[in-house]
Amino acid sequence: MEENNLNLPEYGFKVKLNHKFAEKWTQDLRPRLNQFWSMIPLIIRYLIYSIYILCKGRRPLMDYMKNLNGKQMYGVPLGGIGSGSIGRGFKGEFCRYQLRPGNYEYETIYGNQFILTVRDGEGNAVFQKVLNCGRAPKSCLKNWDWTLNGENANYVGLYPRSWTEYNIEEQKLRLICKQISPVIPNNYKDSCIPGSMFIWHIENQSNEVKDVNITFTFQNGIGEKGDKKKGCWSQMFKENCSNGNILGVLINHVISSMNYTFGISVCEKAGVHVSCLKKWNPLGNGKDIWNKIKTGKLEKFDFDPSHHTANGEQLASAVCAQTLIPGKSVSTLEFNLIWDMPKINFHENKKQYWKYYTRFFGKEKNGPKLSAYCFENYKNWDLEIDKWQNPILNDDNLPSWYKSALFNETYFVSDGGTVWLDLDEDEKKLLSANDPRCEYGRFAYLEGHEYRMYNTYDVHFYASFALAMLWPNLQSCVQRDFCDTVPQEDRSRQWHLFNGSIGYRKVKNSVPHDLGDPFEEPFLKINSYPIHDVSEWRDLDLKFVLQSYRDYFLNNDLNQLKYLWKSVCVLMNNALRWDKDGDGLIENVGEPDQTYDAWTMEGPSAYCGSLWLAALQCTCKMALILSDVDTYNKFSETLKMAQQSFDKKLWNGKYYNFDCSEKWGTTIMSDQLCGLWYLYCCGIKNEVLPPAKVNSSLRCIYENNVLKLGKGNLGCVNGMLPNGEIDIHTLQSEEIWVGVVYALASLMIFEGMVEEGWKTARGIYETVYDRIGMGFETPEALRESKKYRAIGYMRPLSIWSMQLAWNMRNTN
Repeated sequence: MEENNLNLPEYGFKVKLNHKFAEKWTQDLRPRLNQFWSMIPLIIRYLIYSIYILCKGRRPLMDYMKNLNGKQMYGVPLGGIGSGSIGRGFKGEFCRYQLRPGNYEYETIYGNQFILTVRDGEGNAVFQKVLNCGRAPKSCLKNWDWTLNGENANYVGLYPRSWTEYNIEEQKLRLICKQISPVIPNNYKDSCIPGSMFIWHIENQSNEVKDVNITFTFQNGIGEKGDKKKGCWSQMFKENCSNGNILGVLINHVISSMNYTFGISVCEKAGVHVSCLKKWNPLGNGKDIWNKIKTGKLEKFDFDPSHHTANGEQLASAVCAQTLIPGKSVSTLEFNLIWDMPKINFHENKKQYWKYYTRFFGKEKNGPKLSAYCFENYKNWDLEIDKWQNPILNDDNLPSWYKSALFNETYFVSDGGTVWLDLDEDEKKLLSANDPRCEYGRFAYLEGHEYRMYNTYDVHFYASFALAMLWPNLQSCVQRDFCDTVPQEDRSRQWHLFNGSIGYRKVKNSVPHDLGDPFEEPFLKINSYPIHDVSEWRDLDLKFVLQSYRDYFLNNDLNQLKYLWKSVCVLMNNALRWDKDGDGLIENVGEPDQTYDAWTMEGPSAYCGSLWLAALQCTCKMALILSDVDTYNKFSETLKMAQQSFDKKLWNGKYYNFDCSEKWGTTIMSDQLCGLWYLYCCGIKNEVLPPAKVNSSLRCIYENNVLKLGKGNLGCVNGMLPNGEIDIHTLQSEEIWVGVVYALASLMIFEGMVEEGWKTARGIYETVYDRIGMGFETPEALRESKKYRAIGYMRPLSIWSMQLAWNMRNTN
């Protein structure tokens, strides 16, 4: 075995297994009195809406009456992309299950464990403990030993891998469990696999032979009531691989009418004896299996299925690998977990979908095949992940914290309620032969764990850098899905809770807010967001235009650009209606008509105005590429007018005003140059706004929104008044949006304010990961008052724009 397998990585999220975070923040958000009065009509309408939705057997897609609080426990999650995910706690827990599409069970299941056993020369167990330093269960498995000392154990998480080190000093053993999930840029086959590997390196530091076994136990269910429904059964299986034989157990049951199989397995090879246990009771005291594990031998292998469980019962299985380790040497044991749930449906069950991995592994009885593939390929996964990460990890000019932040924030691509679906033949017939969806399927992730909407587009605008840079074909599929929705119309009535108006669910020739709620029928029913009439939002259509050009700039896909062009032209021409005074610049209407959906903008605004300027510029660039002279001429003239109006109406000598309202117009908005940020990401610099004014604005944001917030160690507040006080007149003006901070830091790096960019983003990372323990469930928003909002959120994936800025800066 190579020596580096015994070393923990230099970079990542690092804690001891008994770690307690210094601060515990909550989501107990209460609006200030001045904010509350204006919200009363919205609150009343929201309560009526929630009761109506609950009466229909659904859950509100944003349930403000049941806000979740972070558990300060999570590490790197398990699994590839789009096939469901299982969370891990850094102390060893298996927790936070997302196998029901788009829905989370925040449960820790105690039957899912690794157990270490050491025996003396006569075969007597002298040490046996659960390798988990979390809370012991109160009602089950009381005969198990849960007393492992976390002070002697260390965790390092660097998505999609993690390392846990256990120093068992009394036995002179050192163990390292390396967890590997197949999340690999530009590898679309392996990255969709629903499974992970656990590679255990056991170092015998004594001079004596050690008789050791590691047992992997797993039970049915995801932590919901349906886990105890009758009909669960298990069966052993055996597969061959190049390294030896794979022996394991399959656990078969149903989640919300969808069949699934858990598979646990281990590799039997020279010097490693493997045994399995088909069925044991995870609801009991665990005594029988605990004693079996002490022997290192569970059951004789057979292919007979177990008896089915009755109502009220659950079933667990186990695999055990036993080996003799000579003194001063190392042995390696390889374990695997897969979950096979090939066909899914959403709440209304109007259509069934095959997950993308079934394209490669078949549509039924995939468990053994998936396990064998994992064992055969995990070493290559490891190498490919190294090739991806090492150029960044080995860059001495990048801060250490950033290397952890960049990769660990990527967790949301797989653990964002993500689904990756293969299109059926009828769907493919409607598409052209070169449509990327024919080959790469349909990809969707939630706005957040608590905000249950797929591919929320105003937020995906920020997050999409992860896809565009790592899995560009998935970004192409998402963009085509939205392109196809532009001409669609859904005349079913939708109540807009903000102002009480009633309108169409989807207005023709507009970009929808989202592609649906998994508690309805996503993809068939789009625009599930109930708060505003999003057809009048000023940013959605423009963000489609900007992403269209950004994707072309990064990936040079001319066919994609041609496909999107018609929608780009329709949307840009429609957006001209928002220029009420004919000065070339669009205006806001005095309602929250953009991604800051609780923050009103009036007249021309820096946020929407900069997006408009950027969209005009990108439209002109695309028109030139596609030789559309008329469109170029039209929008280049509009751009000239808009530039003059933007400068005249919003520049105040130091920065661009928030908007043109009298009372709050001079607020310093952290996101005032959002459109310019996207232009820089498209390689367009110094063509829209004067460089001196851009630099002045960024320095003003840094000196006020960053340095005057939390002593400069809390990121960047959305809104700061010119007098140095936080703008508290709305909920969102006083928030710190994690994804916006990363985007701002990216723009600073582009603009040459490199140290300022690092400091701005560092405050976010150290707060989220080090101080408050919200890593791997990064919220949308923080507040200086030690509150947060919307855990597990999409927008922080914008951190990949920081890497884009760094790459482009170094290239230039």
